Amino acid sequence: MRLGDAPESSNFEDRTGDSGGGGLNLGGGAMGLIFSLVASRFGIVGILILALGYCALTSLGGGGGILGGGGGGSTSGESRLTPEQKQLLTGVLGSTEQVWGQIFQQAGAQYQPTRLVAYTNYNQSGCGAAQAAMGPFYCPTDKQIYIDPAFFEELSRRFQAPGDFAQAYVIAHEVGHHIQNLEGTLDRAQSAQARAGTVGGNQIQVGVELQADCYAGVWANRSGLLEAGDIEEGMRAAEAIGDDMLTKGQVSPDNFTHGTSEQRMTALRTGLQSGQPSACNFAR
Repeated sequence: MRLGDAPESSNFEDRTGDSGGGGLNLGGGAMGLIFSLVASRFGIVGILILALGYCALTSLGGGGGILGGGGGGSTSGESRLTPEQKQLLTGVLGSTEQVWGQIFQQAGAQYQPTRLVAYTNYNQSGCGAAQAAMGPFYCPTDKQIYIDPAFFEELSRRFQAPGDFAQAYVIAHEVGHHIQNLEGTLDRAQSAQARAGTVGGNQIQVGVELQADCYAGVWANRSGLLEAGDIEEGMRAAEAIGDDMLTKGQVSPDNFTHGTSEQRMTALRTGLQSGQPSACNFAR
């Protein structure tokens, strides 16, 4: 990717040097909601495949987060980000702001950017505790994206999906959830899930995730940052994080929450080839 051409975003907060209190705490009723969360997990098979994103830590009934922080303060220290990591995070975010700003303007609206928070190990979000094991996620309560940059190393090593565009795809997918939040898609999906059974609710969640993948492709198409081999990097990442690939037959397809490898690759490809948000009609 030509990250040197990307506009650097100021909507970025570096908490990688903080040492915060708290940790993962499943609140009452959480266990029954794990597979019903509309989420944004990128390959982390955590506690019972806990996936974060859409309602990232928020119960389907609305209101507070189901994962409570463990309390405690935080101590600010020296950033743990390398210059290359910071360039990727701020550059990709800045490019998404540019692309989606133009798309919203063409539609007669004004884009309200999300904010990206980089942290290490654990921190606090508007939806509750943020912990590295959760993977990158978007919190609709505070309209912010949370990423532990160490995830990118896991994406490369564990899931064999290296490359700067594979990492950019993760960020752009989370921005896709922010777009859905602004459009009202997340609220509609949550309401629909409340009326659906488990299987139907999971299908709704899959649609939301695939649309976010497609939106990531729309950004990539319009970004002007891609180089030879980037699309292949993105496809490898999409394939690696499909529910069928991650669960290895241990979970019924009825419980899939993000889509199969083929579905995720198709969604990303749809956005890449069309460059049009209107083509991303995966969410119901």
